[in-house]
Amino acid sequence: MSLVEKKAVVDGLSPPLDRFLATQLLDEFVSMERRFIQRDWEPTELDGGQFAEILARILFHQDSGKVDLKKGFNDCMLYIEDEESRNTHALQPRQHAMHVSKVLRTIYKFRSQRGAVHISPTYKPTHMDSKYLIEAVRWSLNEAVRLFWQRDQEEAAKAIREILQFDVPCIGTFEGAIVVQRTDLTAEEEILVLLHYAGELGFSRKELGQHCMRSAPAITIALQDLVSPSCREVVLLPCKNYRLTDLGSRRIREGLVEKLLLE
Repeated sequence: MSLVEKKAVVDGLSPPLDRFLATQLLDEFVSMERRFIQRDWEPTELDGGQFAEILARILFHQDSGKVDLKKGFNDCMLYIEDEESRNTHALQPRQHAMHVSKVLRTIYKFRSQRGAVHISPTYKPTHMDSKYLIEAVRWSLNEAVRLFWQRDQEEAAKAIREILQFDVPCIGTFEGAIVVQRTDLTAEEEILVLLHYAGELGFSRKELGQHCMRSAPAITIALQDLVSPSCREVVLLPCKNYRLTDLGSRRIREGLVEKLLLE
């Protein structure tokens, strides 16, 4: 997982979450993001159903105090939504759990009615279907972090912002060495991809020199262009690290998505 490390997010969520379930949840999220980038629409629907099942078990655990790694999606939801029996609900205020429950039911319905074995022979998953599901999953993960994060709230906000950025399959890490595994990027594009990977902390000029396989003059010229008033896609922070601006993030989303993939 790029940007924030997955272990750091799991550490911030467990406890109170069961660590195995928290790890499963993030694994499914990263899998969905990668499928979406790769325009693999049908697995996005299936992964969405699995994400909903895992988060349902997490909510059931937090609401009932019982960890059940095999409890079915609907059974989890019925317990959480039940307002009439003697069930004791630990998740408070109740509206938070109810909001997440409604979104998870929508995600799961896509899997059960339009995906897997129930899929119509005339139905083909589309970009619009996957876009809807990925946004619903992002919102659900956002809520889970907001509700259950046990550290500083500003750190939680940063984690949410970064995990909602998509994964960078073309970047590999090998015993600490970060490598952009594409050879068709310009110097500017390689720097933008690296800074997207770096998240809010960014990279220093020295770190960019280590990770970007370009000559020092080429990196300097590219940074000057990206920071320039006519571009403004990168900003130099007071700590002397470079990071993407909103304009730089937009260029990633709208112009460089294909180049985030491995060739």
